[in-house]
Amino acid sequence: MQSKRYVVTGGNAGIGYEIVRGLAQKSAEVVLVSRDEARGRTAQAELQAATGAGKIDLVVGDLGTVAGTRQLATDLLAAYPTLDGLINNAGVWMTRKVLNEDGLELSFMVNHLAPFMLSQLLLPALQAAGHARIVHVNAGLYVKGKVDLQKTPYGKDFGRIRTYANSKLCAVLTLPEQARRLAGNSVTVNMVHPGVIRTGLGDTSGVVGWLLRQVKRQWATPLQGAVAPIWLATAPELAEQCGIYFNEQVPMPLADNAQDEALAAALWQLSERLMQ
Repeated sequence: MQSKRYVVTGGNAGIGYEIVRGLAQKSAEVVLVSRDEARGRTAQAELQAATGAGKIDLVVGDLGTVAGTRQLATDLLAAYPTLDGLINNAGVWMTRKVLNEDGLELSFMVNHLAPFMLSQLLLPALQAAGHARIVHVNAGLYVKGKVDLQKTPYGKDFGRIRTYANSKLCAVLTLPEQARRLAGNSVTVNMVHPGVIRTGLGDTSGVVGWLLRQVKRQWATPLQGAVAPIWLATAPELAEQCGIYFNEQVPMPLADNAQDEALAAALWQLSERLMQ
């Protein structure tokens, strides 16, 4: 693992923080991507002091816009000619509708389009490493999603729970095609639901927020949530596995709503247009 280099988005908190820790403890070099530089530097210092093993770099990047995501990819390619793994962990659960500068709803941008873009834009560095892996951290709630390409990307069907599920379904819909396109490229891609984890996603204020925080006390910790993504990124027995959705460490067939091939093809085409 000392010669391995991984990029982890959203690495300054929650599951991402623990993924960075776990990879560094395996003596890997980890590139922690954080939108907020101050929080990123704090996490970097804490993790480096705690692990004392692998090297942890910080790259600041904003996945909330097309330009920001493209700039992040440019910065990563300039600094790291080879990457052994990309763990698309960053995610948001919006409690209100927010459109970015591209006119895209923020959940769709961060949870689907940004990892879609990074997986394509960083492909040269992943191919250069040979036998590299892309791991998408997803959510089992995708099974409740229903994507309307005329509405979902633009927040026209926004709902506090619906939109999160829809954005995660978008990512799942593109998994089979991404796996097909990566065949023969010495790069694999898999997706994982890490469990029901106690993070800050979806937190809000008021009575509802208080009740949610009480419920979350029963959920698993971010440390537990990092187990499956790290396993997918590093386990030798998974070197040839590609295009599989895992519920933690168990492979699962895609739900019916993720097997609409016409919708998946249309979403892929739209995503390619939006990333330009």
